[in-house]
Amino acid sequence: MKNIKIIFAALSLVIAAAFSVSAQSVSFTSLGGEKIDLESQKGKVVVLAIGASWLPLSKDQATAINKLSRKYNGKDVAIYFIATDSASAKSKNYASNDQIQKFADSNKITITVLRDSDGVESIKRYKLDQLPAFIILDKEGTLADGPFTGIDPKTDISVLLSQKIDKLL
Repeated sequence: MKNIKIIFAALSLVIAAAFSVSAQSVSFTSLGGEKIDLESQKGKVVVLAIGASWLPLSKDQATAINKLSRKYNGKDVAIYFIATDSASAKSKNYASNDQIQKFADSNKITITVLRDSDGVESIKRYKLDQLPAFIILDKEGTLADGPFTGIDPKTDISVLLSQKIDKLL
């Protein structure tokens, strides 16, 4: 009987660990339809710029991610823009993939743009209370710092983010 309890306890721990790993896994879909699983980015520092095409400050956010993209090109850093525009045509914050791509093109965003309709996954997961925001995940995929919100257009947020990223590389 004692052995059965030990086996049951060990099995329970294995099952709990499996569920906790899958609970941490998150994926988004690019505007081109490709699934990006953040879990598969382990070994890289991941920067998530979470915004929306209709937010005026997302243009400043785009400037920052463009700088980061150039600086960390070829290094173990993955940078994504996550558009939280609604996918529901009935929403006042609706934007089609084409409209989001137009926003990306007009702001010269060259990184992969991901879609998170209404921010359902990103806002909840990272406990964001305002947009735009930046999230930095360490090489293990855990929240390293942030979220960085309340972007001041007079301040170059890319400098602060670079300092945080450099510490993780």
